[in-house]
Amino acid sequence: MDSATSTFQLISKLKSGDTAVFPEVFQKYARRLAILIHYKLSPEMRHVVEVEDILQETFLKACRDLDHFSYKTPGSFMSWLAKITDHIIADHARYQGRRKRYAVEMVRFRSISNPNGPEPIDTRTPSVLLGEKEAMLSLNEQINLLPEDYRQAILLAKVEGLSTRELAERLGRPTESAALLLHRAIKRFREIQKRAEP
Repeated sequence: MDSATSTFQLISKLKSGDTAVFPEVFQKYARRLAILIHYKLSPEMRHVVEVEDILQETFLKACRDLDHFSYKTPGSFMSWLAKITDHIIADHARYQGRRKRYAVEMVRFRSISNPNGPEPIDTRTPSVLLGEKEAMLSLNEQINLLPEDYRQAILLAKVEGLSTRELAERLGRPTESAALLLHRAIKRFREIQKRAEP
């Protein structure tokens, strides 16, 4: 993966109007941002919007607003992209909420009072939905049992998808130290998961 300096150079070229470097910027950040988008989208939102769509919107908005970005530290561009993603996801959630209210007014799904209505797409029972919610809460509880540095290492490496070198930069540690921290964090997390198994 490219160094932080090359990110600075790529951004400088983009700001000076060299749009030919855009594919390189996209390729450098698309994978990590896609992972982050996946985890930021609620399960419900994943059914109505594609990660790739949010990814494309994020990069388009970033290109339009690039003058508002200033490179400060390694990872600052990824953080800026993540904030743009947050706004786009929130916009989609608001839009889906409006569509859902409108759809309920337009189409009454099959129910006891409306036996001829269409079957809802999501036919999961309340008990299944409760089970999914409990599983997510359990996962969050397990992550929360980790010491802060372990939790941060797992989220940065496994959720944001940072490489070991990038993880080290973000944590302000030598590469070997960051790799060891991540290894220990994963090992501890697996131990917590085993203890939680019935």
